[in-house]
Amino acid sequence: MRVLVVEDEQLLADAVATGLRREAMAVDVVYDGGAALERIGVNDYDVVVLDRDLPVVHGDDVCRKLVALGLPTRVLMLTAAGDVSDRVEGLELGADDYLPKPFAFTELTARVRALGRRTTAPLPPVLERSGIKLDPNRREVTREGRQVHLAPKEFAVLEVLLRSEGAVVSAEQLLEKAWDENTDPFTNVVRVTVMTLRRKLGEPAVIVTVPGSGYRI
Repeated sequence: MRVLVVEDEQLLADAVATGLRREAMAVDVVYDGGAALERIGVNDYDVVVLDRDLPVVHGDDVCRKLVALGLPTRVLMLTAAGDVSDRVEGLELGADDYLPKPFAFTELTARVRALGRRTTAPLPPVLERSGIKLDPNRREVTREGRQVHLAPKEFAVLEVLLRSEGAVVSAEQLLEKAWDENTDPFTNVVRVTVMTLRRKLGEPAVIVTVPGSGYRI
């Protein structure tokens, strides 16, 4: 899942991004509304965690722009303005969810994951294919009942492949969904991660390389 965190309190923004990355999400961070619009114009995001009171371009205007573009991106407003009237106003602007500060990080994570599921066709909470079960909420993976311990990026790649339901996923698509914008697209990070993932999942191999196209399960 690719997430954009837009928050002018830099310590909070960086803390949220670090936490979401530990949950196997690819996260970009910006600190004002103008930078948010630039990123949205370049990258495809599943969820935008958006503060309302932003410099340069107000968060409300960023939300309006996202709605006007007709993107499948979901918006979670994260703001200190937590009165009922504020929440109603934020939702009427086009936000999909609203979480007032202070918040519990576990709740933020659950809301981001719930919104991310709404950007694609509905899928069951636990993804299953070829004897593999992946539970995004519990961060658990098993194969034929055996628990498999994965690093965050390995988990993210496996989740993208399982969500594709047998379709081929290119290396570029994996970079887009599992890594943030600071990753060098010319590195072999995808190939190395897939190799490690194959080894941890064990034999027989379930991740198939489609020459010139990508990978599938």
